[in-house]
Amino acid sequence: MVAFEILLLILLPLTTCNIPLVQCPTSDPLPILPKYYQSGDLMVAGIMSQVYTVVKEITFKERPSAKLFDDQMLMTQLYQHIVALVFAVMEINDNPQNLPNVTLGFHILNSHFIASWTYHGSMELLSGWGKLIPNYKCGVENSPVAVIGGPNSDICLHMATVLSIYKMPQFIYGSSPMLSNHIQEEFFHRMFPDVAHQYNGILQLLLHFSWMWIGLVTLSDDNGERFVQNILPMFAGRGICCDYTETFPKLTFSGESLEMVEEGSKIISVIMGSTANVVVLIGEIQTMMVLRVMPTLAETINMPVDIKAKVWIMTAQMDFTSFSFQRNWDIHFLHGAISFAVHSANHLGFQKFLQKRNPVTEREDGFIRTFWEEAFLCSFEKKDNDLCTGTEKLEALPGSVFERSMTAHSYSIYNAVLAVAHASQNMHFSRFKHSVMMDELRGNRLHPQPWQLHHFLRGISFNNSAGEEVSFSQKGDLVTELDIINWITFPNDSFFRVKVGMMNLQAPPSKRLSIHDDTITWPIRFNQAQPLSLCNENCQLGYSRTKKEGKLPCCYDCIPCPEGKISDQKDMDDCFECSEDQYPNSDKDGCLPKDKIFLSYGEPLGISLATFAVCFSSITAAVLGIFVKHKATPLVKANNRNLTYALLLSLLLSFLCALLFIGQPNKLTCILRQTAFGMIFSVAISCILSKTAIVIVAFMATKPGSRMRKWLGKQLASSIVLSCSLIQATICSIWLATSPPFPDVDMHSMTEEIILECNEGSTLMFYCVLGFMGWLAIVSFTVAFLARKLPDSFNEAKFITFSMLVFCSVWLSFVPTYLSTKGKYMVAVEIFSILASSFGLLGCIFSPKCYVILLRPELNSREQLIRIKN
Repeated sequence: MVAFEILLLILLPLTTCNIPLVQCPTSDPLPILPKYYQSGDLMVAGIMSQVYTVVKEITFKERPSAKLFDDQMLMTQLYQHIVALVFAVMEINDNPQNLPNVTLGFHILNSHFIASWTYHGSMELLSGWGKLIPNYKCGVENSPVAVIGGPNSDICLHMATVLSIYKMPQFIYGSSPMLSNHIQEEFFHRMFPDVAHQYNGILQLLLHFSWMWIGLVTLSDDNGERFVQNILPMFAGRGICCDYTETFPKLTFSGESLEMVEEGSKIISVIMGSTANVVVLIGEIQTMMVLRVMPTLAETINMPVDIKAKVWIMTAQMDFTSFSFQRNWDIHFLHGAISFAVHSANHLGFQKFLQKRNPVTEREDGFIRTFWEEAFLCSFEKKDNDLCTGTEKLEALPGSVFERSMTAHSYSIYNAVLAVAHASQNMHFSRFKHSVMMDELRGNRLHPQPWQLHHFLRGISFNNSAGEEVSFSQKGDLVTELDIINWITFPNDSFFRVKVGMMNLQAPPSKRLSIHDDTITWPIRFNQAQPLSLCNENCQLGYSRTKKEGKLPCCYDCIPCPEGKISDQKDMDDCFECSEDQYPNSDKDGCLPKDKIFLSYGEPLGISLATFAVCFSSITAAVLGIFVKHKATPLVKANNRNLTYALLLSLLLSFLCALLFIGQPNKLTCILRQTAFGMIFSVAISCILSKTAIVIVAFMATKPGSRMRKWLGKQLASSIVLSCSLIQATICSIWLATSPPFPDVDMHSMTEEIILECNEGSTLMFYCVLGFMGWLAIVSFTVAFLARKLPDSFNEAKFITFSMLVFCSVWLSFVPTYLSTKGKYMVAVEIFSILASSFGLLGCIFSPKCYVILLRPELNSREQLIRIKN
């Protein structure tokens, strides 16, 4: 069985064998392998991989007459790699600016999956055409100056073992092997970016689509082990969990084929039985062939596997490969797959070159006849198959058999050949410039040593015929990007690769991935909706995740957000509070702006309180007017007329000061609110206290020998009012000087509202003002209560007692009510207390007097008062 895995070698003219003690052999003891040779001043060589295997007898439905028993098979897709090398050589020869006066040739040999075949091919190239004598070159032949190896990492590893001894530049265009020998790595020039960048791209892709629940399949090789040990923990650190981690056995048709098929079938069953809709494949070029082989082989041994559509995420090392007997096998499981690929361009010249190739014109191509027979299912010798004419058209082949557009691997081979050509040319010009003896230059201009090429490969940059710039780093590795490819399959077993994004490795890590979601075609079963890959349903907005005991972090329960918190994204670990100026909506999935509230004149409560304040102040003004008008009457003069006027004025102002509490708070109103209220009420209560004290002193002064006579007069009243007012003024002054009230916002008392309020500044001073007023009220109430039994005609003690009882009741109930309310209702409570207590004083003290003055004027006379007294 034959399969192509390319190892391409670039050769320079070989020197003549100069061995004094060893005679060059005249016969070729090696097995006859397919070769492709074209002479030139510079030679391009390649080693192709063929697979010869012996297996147990297994019959395929598609090929009942063909049994995998010492049979020969070819992976037709890899023939394009040969054509890419030949195309690059022809393009260089056709351009006189490249390697002037030098003709480029090529030499392509065969290799094998097994290490010994790779060693065999590498030594043959070093020894000469068909003559394997290690460390000797026989005949006038060419020796290699650089090697292009790949795409399988094993081939590159085995190749390095031999070629690194000769310091041979080796271009790796597929999987880069893990080298324990760092000296060998010095001779590697990678056409493939560091796999760490690709793995980081896979991580970003998973996070971009929120695929947190995946399956992982690797090959049983070093790359697979490195991914599981080093990269998978990085995925877990970003919240991505693996439902399973399986390892595909290497495809080998040997005596252990049945065990391999059974193991592979079990892995496929795990993949298809998992709830993870996304599967990450870490493999190499033959992995996809293995993936296609397993279900069919499982069916052959009565282990059928149900293939469901998954989103396959494939690495750039992978490519579409298959045997010819797989051409009719279903490839629709690839529909909607996403893969990474080394950046490539569509080269129209390559397609035209490919169309001209056929076995008739390319007789020196030792691979084309085998390829032709496998691709077109014919034979150049009359057997059971149809006879090949050589005129069949490659355009007729489906993409599953052979692709006509240049693949990423072929593009890397093409650029590698150009890189060696440009480096050789630069080296030639450099030697020409620095040469001392021109004769020596002419005699050795095409005989550089391989190790000399490394210097000219580092940092080289040129433009290829596809119009793209090709650059190499100072390490000699290709500086490139990664394309993100979407696979689309068709019923005729063809497929199409669509570029849907890229990984710009030169950009900052957070901006490297760019992908166009709307251009991606998803597997059919998802109805063109972006697939979900989660252990369980997303936690919706308004819920948060909580870990399930004994489960992976990606498997969780959802719990509603607590009061006062929200979650505005799916699958949030914790709910969070809204900002201070917002509050959660009813679904707890968003925040709404809080309304700013204050007791305003535009709402019913504010209008009502303002109306009462104006009405009560009007009544007070009317009462004051009545008393002024009837100031000469005995009733008005009976109990200190000036104190009555002062009391009425303070009550008038107390009603009006209630208006300071209505409306949006500002700096002036906040300063005036509490201080004006405290001062006005202190004056009012001190007037009441003074009136009561005068009555008591007057009656006590009528007793013989009483010393209270000296307290009679206006001095007592003025002293009480002024002293009390001065004390309250002092308290207010200290308050304003140390920590005055100021406009403030309360964002926490109300859930859905921001309260615009006046902050008292110093709560202690605020309660000192209230406490002093309370003390005055208690003293006034006590004095009035003691004087309640004095003659009714001469004192107001009973009315004052009742009014102070009302006053104290109002303010005692104010304290708990004020502390238990919030927002504008706190202000309303204070306004109500001011109005109620003030109106209580007004009504209890002055309503009886107004009744006498207005309705019973006959009682408002000195004679009537004396008569009542007698």
